[in-house]
Amino acid sequence: MNKPSLPAESQSPPLSRRLALLLPTALVACARPGVAQRGLPDFADLAESVLPAVVSIQVTSREGGEQRGTPAERRRGGHLVQGAGSGFIIEPSGIVVTNGHVVGNATRVIVTTQDGTEYPARVMGADDLTDLALLKITARTALPAVSLGNSATMRVGQWVMAAGNPFGLGGSITVGIVSARGRDIGAGPFDDFIQTDAPINPGNSGGPLFNMAGEVIGINTAIYSPSGASAGIGFAVPSDLARPVVEALIRGGRVDRGWLGVSVADAEEQGRRQRGAVIMGVERGSPAARAGLRQGDLVTALNGEAVATSRALVRGVAVLPPGETVRLTLLRGGRSQDIAVQIGRRPNEG
Repeated sequence: MNKPSLPAESQSPPLSRRLALLLPTALVACARPGVAQRGLPDFADLAESVLPAVVSIQVTSREGGEQRGTPAERRRGGHLVQGAGSGFIIEPSGIVVTNGHVVGNATRVIVTTQDGTEYPARVMGADDLTDLALLKITARTALPAVSLGNSATMRVGQWVMAAGNPFGLGGSITVGIVSARGRDIGAGPFDDFIQTDAPINPGNSGGPLFNMAGEVIGINTAIYSPSGASAGIGFAVPSDLARPVVEALIRGGRVDRGWLGVSVADAEEQGRRQRGAVIMGVERGSPAARAGLRQGDLVTALNGEAVATSRALVRGVAVLPPGETVRLTLLRGGRSQDIAVQIGRRPNEG
């Protein structure tokens, strides 16, 4: 029998094995330890001002496509998979931000606003590397919207408020603080998550994380949870990372990212990590192959900027526009040399 979340183990498994994407699961009663009320802010005005722009998302997908999350986190009916998530309106014309894994292989998407109005939605585009997607709904009048704030200004310990559709219950808020910044949870090369202790549960995925000014400083994406419910550790894509992705998806429905066509790993020397990314393989016909890169090359810099890890190289290339020529500094046979490479476009984008 499938459990509603990733199983707890007697020995702590790697973090990536215990991360649960925030898709629907069985209703679980949860309790938070009580806290002293003295000195706590009142979130009523904030909630009243931003909740009209927060939406619930119901998704119908074809069974057999890639589905993220545990089996029990999705309700199955025949050959269709029913899912739910959250989002927020970023433009009054009806543009909604959510997570890519919420809409997945959707055949039908319904967006429900706080007043209960349902709108059929069209997927404008998605970006796998940041797990972000845009939806478009059409209303007769301008819709309430919220804006992306500056996540770089957020400090550990500052108050935040999460809003969304936990367990499919509809518009809900929870509050907490920024617990940490810059978290790498093994989801991809762009991991730079805001960690919060605001309770975030399955169904909150794609919902906004607000600062006290009512600006969206994060998009709730994942939880660390042995049980499938909130354990007080949630992760949000920072708004500063989301902003250029949202802008690109609005412009053209896709995010074009740079690509070398190599597999890489962190370098090691005599059992110790060495700064740089070692090339483990080169794809035939790729930009790297055309430039003459070889297996065993140690890349130490990109356009003069030091490359400390394989992740840094992948991320540094991915943010470059396809067609741009860059300079890779590498060690080959103990000698340093520079090689010019024309960046290609990452396959399977959009």
